[in-house]
Amino acid sequence: MRAQALLLDAALVGVTLLDVLVHVDADERSRTAIALLAAASLTLRRRLPWLTFLITLPATLVSDAVFATLVALYTLASLTRRRVPLACCALAVAASDITSWSWPDPDFADLTDPVGLITATYSLATAAAPVFLGQLVQARRELSLRITEISETRENERALLAQRVLAQERAELAREMHDVVSHQVSLIAVRAGVLQVGSRDPETKEAAATIRRLSVQTLDELRHMVGVLRAGGSRPTELTPQPSLTDLPRLVDTSGIEAELRTDLPEDLSPPVQRAVYRTVQEALTNVRKHAPGATATIHVHHHDGVVRATVTNTAPCRPALPLPGAHHGLISLRQRAELLGGTVVAGPSAEGGYELRLELPAERVLPTRRDA
Repeated sequence: MRAQALLLDAALVGVTLLDVLVHVDADERSRTAIALLAAASLTLRRRLPWLTFLITLPATLVSDAVFATLVALYTLASLTRRRVPLACCALAVAASDITSWSWPDPDFADLTDPVGLITATYSLATAAAPVFLGQLVQARRELSLRITEISETRENERALLAQRVLAQERAELAREMHDVVSHQVSLIAVRAGVLQVGSRDPETKEAAATIRRLSVQTLDELRHMVGVLRAGGSRPTELTPQPSLTDLPRLVDTSGIEAELRTDLPEDLSPPVQRAVYRTVQEALTNVRKHAPGATATIHVHHHDGVVRATVTNTAPCRPALPLPGAHHGLISLRQRAELLGGTVVAGPSAEGGYELRLELPAERVLPTRRDA
């Protein structure tokens, strides 16, 4: 924009110099100097419009080179809202145009003569044109700004409406989770506790204890999620700490599956990579628990040549799986998470009759922070 403005000013100065060349005799040094000064002053028209107009006005008074004065008057009209001073400036330009100033005997136009009256009318119209044009440009500029403000206001209103609708949906979802899901998980925990206390079979007691522990953990997570949903974005809410590779042993130990964990990973992997590995192992163990009852699992997580690989393999199930509800979105979510990190997830039956899930991700490292002394 600044380059365009400079080019426009240079073009106006060039046209003004051409106007001076055509209408001012080079032998008349005083008039030529006044006209050239008026042309040079156009470079100040954006920053000092009133001063520019005052400098260009004498050129109209002493010569027929009026282009610089008209440009200065247009600039003044496009930048100010003061109508009375603008009208006075236009009258001053018209009066200077109809006056032929030759010191010491200035020649004023005779307004009683038809020719003089026509000349005065033409001069008034010539002076009024840049004023009207400048005011029109100013009105267009203000209208554009107003339209932009209205558009921004409407965008803000739409955003606020969307936030309000989202807050209502979050509150309704939180209410459903609290009234339905939390209640049912609480019943599972209670029944598991009763089974743990009343059963004499060690395996049954252990299974009931696992169910009760997982139910209690699920209730804690549900309560936190309900709190996050009820906050509705109105205030900052503390989120549950995200899992990392250090949480893998506890995940395997509390999975209720006989599983072997082998890891060989550096400690400076980025949090997204660590979360992706954790969620992959978690989803794989969940699938083993649901679809391969009695199976054992092997989890191997290692790093080689800048690639993190996580493999979860389970044996064939020992007994038929119970039909459990599911949305079948687990593997899809894992693949999407891996693709976002530049990796892949492959899952399918193994040669031994079990199932295998493999994750490969580029190993993004956490850069050490340097503190300047």
